[in-house]
Amino acid sequence: MEQLIIGIDTGGTCTDAVLFDRSSQQVIDTAKVATTHHNLSEGISNAIQQLMAKSLVSPSRIQAVSVSTTLATNSVVENKGARVGLFVIGYVKHFKLPVTAVFYLKGGHTIQGAEEEPLELDYLVDTLRQIGKEVDSYALCSAMSMHNPTHELVAEKAISMIDPKPVFCSHRASQQAGMRERAATAALHAKLMPGMNRFIENMGESLTDLEFSCPVSIVTGDGNTMSPENAADESGRTAASGPACTAVFGAQHCGNACLVIDVGGTTTDIALVEDGVPVLSDEGCSIGSWTTHIPSIDMHTGGVGGDSLVTIRKDRSISIGPGRVTPLAMSPETAALESWLGLESAARRYTLVSRDVASESKAIDYIKQHGSASSEQLADALSLSTMHLERQLEPLLKQSLLMETGFTPTDALHAMGLATFGNQAKAVEGAEILAGQSGSSVEEFCSNVMGNVEDMIVHLILEYVMRRTWSDSMTNFLSTCRSHPLIQTHFSLRIPLVGIGAAAPFFLPAVAEKLATTVTFPQFCEVGNAVGAALCFSSSGQSPGSGTPPA
Repeated sequence: MEQLIIGIDTGGTCTDAVLFDRSSQQVIDTAKVATTHHNLSEGISNAIQQLMAKSLVSPSRIQAVSVSTTLATNSVVENKGARVGLFVIGYVKHFKLPVTAVFYLKGGHTIQGAEEEPLELDYLVDTLRQIGKEVDSYALCSAMSMHNPTHELVAEKAISMIDPKPVFCSHRASQQAGMRERAATAALHAKLMPGMNRFIENMGESLTDLEFSCPVSIVTGDGNTMSPENAADESGRTAASGPACTAVFGAQHCGNACLVIDVGGTTTDIALVEDGVPVLSDEGCSIGSWTTHIPSIDMHTGGVGGDSLVTIRKDRSISIGPGRVTPLAMSPETAALESWLGLESAARRYTLVSRDVASESKAIDYIKQHGSASSEQLADALSLSTMHLERQLEPLLKQSLLMETGFTPTDALHAMGLATFGNQAKAVEGAEILAGQSGSSVEEFCSNVMGNVEDMIVHLILEYVMRRTWSDSMTNFLSTCRSHPLIQTHFSLRIPLVGIGAAAPFFLPAVAEKLATTVTFPQFCEVGNAVGAALCFSSSGQSPGSGTPPA
């Protein structure tokens, strides 16, 4: 008897959907559409509608929807999540985290749960009144709150009485020692909560409009699933949702051991499979500079993908990522490329998704008047420094109300004739302009872009493998060994690669060759994370009728 599940993956570039029969463990049909960042429900609706039209299946036959999203991972890598105000309570060594601000308050408890010192409420209240307009959410981490959370709960109540923004307390997510990691865990939850709330709301609207009444599950970073309500409250648990689905899909096609590599639009994710199953992290989720206590598969993420921004520096060298932009080949931008595309700050162009955006920003007024503008044009026209310009644009970028366009590895593929799904002429024109700026031919320039991406993926793989073996002790060696004046190094892997993602077949064969190993691309690898989402639900032990229906 069929048990039809829809697996969905909302990525930085594409939203994928698969129709999966849980009883036979077979993929029946697939769909791939562009992710609509300004309104995620639109992309989800488009993917599901395309899938249902191809498979001729009615919504009433669907017994569950399982959703994976790399949006949380991408927002961390690109630093586009919510602005977090972190309050650390107790006598602790000061530390840095990639949040808007960290404030240290007196208070906290001992390991026996006794109060170390009264909570410094007056300072908390005064600080809230000063930073309320600068943050989108709050995180709280008090010394030994896993033994006594009173000060976190009191501070949470005080914040709610002054500012109704989301608040996350560390004791709700971590019972382990390690103040910095506990603070990072709370801050990551807080950073992702506003965006996850919007995502879940949009997804619910899409499914309701499409007349779905089946339960919905969200994949967590350890490959399990949770209800949308829990995902909204504990958003950090979705931070490795995409990589978890990558690992689960790859494990189906791996044999005994392999590295599963997902080359997406925004990031490249790496996961290890041993004895035929994904390896779980002993310590918790780590993404970029975030090291947390959130359960996850053992993974490594880097800010390089098919849609990473390619920038030509003034010394003619190439920089790639970590930010994602819309490729020239995929952009509706109509301005002549020669009028704006160039070195460094002229590498990207901003366009308003909607002209109805309300903002007091002079930069937005300029874009409304001129249609779109590059960073260089905005800075010159408004006499703004790069820092002040980025500060004006940041809120709109986080809300996906601005579209960024630039040259990407996807454009290089089009210019080389390896990809044909976009506007090849525009990609070629962009390649000609930047090749001229870099003093090379179009073919040489595009090959250099491809080679840079391949080398970055090789570096990510080696960094991951070395950290698993030697922790961070080999980091400095890895960063210098390729350009060392006296030592020449070569690396090889003893296990194969499994490639996932639409861009993977273009980059990973060369990566495998550089690491003296092999790579395979299983059937449906181009929508592997959506298949992984269905597999995560299928193996979760939930019955098709359990879970939460769309709101």
